[in-house]
This record gives sequence, C-alpha cells and structure tokens, in this order.
Amino acid sequence: MKQFDILPIKKTLAKAIQEKIDNLNKPKGALGRLEEIAMQVCLIQESLTPSLAHPCHLLLGGDHGIEREGVSVSPREVTWQQMKNFTLGGGGVNMFCKQHGFKLRIVDVGVDYDLSDVEGIIDRKIARGTKNFLYEPAMSEAEFDQAIAVGSDLVDDCIAEGCKVLCIGEMGIANTSPSSIWMSLFGDIPLADCIGAGAGLDRPGIQHKYEVLSKALSHYKDTEPQPTPITPLRYFGGFEMIAAIGAMLRAAEQHLVILIDGFIMTACAAAAIQLYPASKDYMIFTHCGDESGHKRMLDMLGAQPLLHLGLRLGEGTGALCSFPLIDSAVRMINEMNNFDNAQITKYF
Repeated sequence: MKQFDILPIKKTLAKAIQEKIDNLNKPKGALGRLEEIAMQVCLIQESLTPSLAHPCHLLLGGDHGIEREGVSVSPREVTWQQMKNFTLGGGGVNMFCKQHGFKLRIVDVGVDYDLSDVEGIIDRKIARGTKNFLYEPAMSEAEFDQAIAVGSDLVDDCIAEGCKVLCIGEMGIANTSPSSIWMSLFGDIPLADCIGAGAGLDRPGIQHKYEVLSKALSHYKDTEPQPTPITPLRYFGGFEMIAAIGAMLRAAEQHLVILIDGFIMTACAAAAIQLYPASKDYMIFTHCGDESGHKRMLDMLGAQPLLHLGLRLGEGTGALCSFPLIDSAVRMINEMNNFDNAQITKYF
C-alpha cells in the first residue's frame, strides 16, 4: 500500500487564531460552531487568513459482489445508470455542486458496466465490481493498492488546480453492507446494531441482510485469524470506498479541508483513521443521516456533525449542503471587522 506522511495539525498558531476570533466585533463565543470551524480550517492551512479556493467533489462509482445476495432493494444496474445520469447533470450531486461552486469529477473505479466511452466519466476502472465477500475477499492486495493509488492521484489532480477543500461522494449499490461490517469491526459493536435499510429495505429485507452479513463476518474471522490493518478493508470494501480512503489520506497529507458525508463516507473516514489516526484532524463531519447506525458511528469517532437533515442519498450531498456553514466560518474570520477598526468598545 502507498504510504502517507500525515502529521497531527500543528497548534503553533492556535493562540493567535483565537485572539483574532475573540477580537471580532461580537461577544466572545457568540458565533458558536462557526468559531470552532474557523479555528480548525486555520490550523489545517496554518494560516490566519484561510481559503476555500477551488473546491472539488469526487464522485466515485463501483459495484459490489455482495449485491448478488439480495442485500439491497436496488439492483446493481442502478449504479451505471446513475453514473450516466450524473454526466447529464440530473443528480442531486450535480445540483448541489453547481449551487456551491464545486468542480465535480465523476470517476468509474469499479462499475460493472462499460462506461469507457461516456463523456464526462473519468475511467479508473480496476475491475467490473468486487468479488462476493460472502465467499472470498472482495479484492486482492494488488487491487486494494491500486484503488488507494487511484484516490490519491485524483486528489493530486485537484491540488494542481489550486483546490483547498475536498468533498467525496459515492455511487455503489449495496455499499452500506461493507460499511456496516467495518463499523462493527472498528467499534466492536454488535453487527445487528450496524445494519439499516440502505436504499429502502423493509423489515424482512433488513433481517435477510443481517443473516448474509453475519455469515460473511463469521467466514472472515475463520479464514483471517491474524488480520493486518488493511485486511478488513480489502476483504469487504468496494473499489469506490478504498479509493475514497486513498483520497482522504492524500488530502490530509496535503493539508486540505476534507468534508465527510454520510454513513458510507463516515465508514471510509473511520477506516482512514484506523490507518492514520492524525487524518481525523483534517476532517469536518458534515451531517448525521438517517441510515441506522450512522449516529452511533459518529459517536464512535467522537465526531459532532454540523447538520441532521434526515438525508440518506449518498453521493456526497450532505457534505455539499453543509458547505455554506464552512464558508460562513471562513468569511467570518477573514471579513468581519474587529473592535479596534470599528471603534467599538469591547463589551465582554
């Protein structure tokens, strides 16, 4: 696996940043979470004048072998159909990227369909979907390494354009299944507490999903008695999920602000943190979705999300919806006047 040099964010400027925030013409602490966000962004960028220039959104697509076991209400062809739809501007992710000025990159990392001639899709396909982890690892070590590299390289493309803030979304039918298993393994949480409706399973469907994933997890524990840190990632993950981890790690290494979306991207963030704990310093957890277990996974990570809008669309849409708050925090510290310049007596 590609190695990353990720250090905890330096606190050298913390005192100066706090003094700047406290001297804005407002009561101390009056802008609440916005002040916390401003502090984090300043520390990430090691600057008193942070920037959210050239925001980029990676939309990563891949299919999952476990879908063959009926763990999702949606069939796998929805993955490629939606990927095509995104190129036509018809998805939720398109609307929010346009609204908030994000450059959208639509990337085929492992969709089970030939999208190579579709204009607007970046072809980084590793294989046409992963293997079925009910019976065998989802991917080989070489495929895992390739997926990490794909995500890292995509971030380098964004950085070359001056990107300072990165958002990541996914499109992959059945990807709540590996996310649930990762949550169970990383948090030592009973699997039943990690499984939800995904794209809309009813109660019998959720029970079936639990039975399938429970068997897969038992098989994994029998066949991988001494796992390495990457073993559960390559055994259960999708290509789009591993690429997202690679993107997160490279973004942290390069001091980008990373916006973490819903259940699946939070699971990927948890995986990235397992590999490189300091990567968490660069992440802003943007919302708590309605997928069962998402709040518990956020609690597991000690993450306080910005929004709770009942979202469970994926694609990075929740992270994009949170961007105006982060933008407001940066505008606050850059544009708001201070007491001296405004000739206002400090009133705290």
